[in-house]
Amino acid sequence: MDDTNNLDRVDLKLLAQLQRDASLSNLELAERVGLSPTPCARRVKRLITDGFIERQVAVLNAEKLGYDLTAHVSISMDRHTPDRFENFEAEIARYDEVVDCSVVTGQSADYLIRVVVKDMKHFEAVLLGKLTRIPGVTGVHSSFVLRKVISRTEIPLT
Repeated sequence: MDDTNNLDRVDLKLLAQLQRDASLSNLELAERVGLSPTPCARRVKRLITDGFIERQVAVLNAEKLGYDLTAHVSISMDRHTPDRFENFEAEIARYDEVVDCSVVTGQSADYLIRVVVKDMKHFEAVLLGKLTRIPGVTGVHSSFVLRKVISRTEIPLT
């Protein structure tokens, strides 16, 4: 659903600044978008309340933290029933190593997940000890990231 009709130019500037650096103080943010601090704070609060800002996080360097392996894993299910999918999604949400999970179409897989782990031994433990044990999982295909070419968190607002 496109709610961007509810946003003006200043709202879009606020969102652009915050998605680049959510640690900006209200004063810094107000200066960057040309507002005084009180209206700036009000607008940011409205953007949060209206759901345009889901949360504010720090983006960590996985390699510096010892997580040197990222895998994209395609997962196929045996049945396409609501209960089967709900069970899978509830189970996969419990695994800290899974940082992204999407239902996909146009492939032989039903889900595409991104797994971040320390090394291949850690990946093997996740694959064999967790993923393949989820009821209904019939196929798992893994691809490993050799090098990131682009890694963005920003959504284009133009």
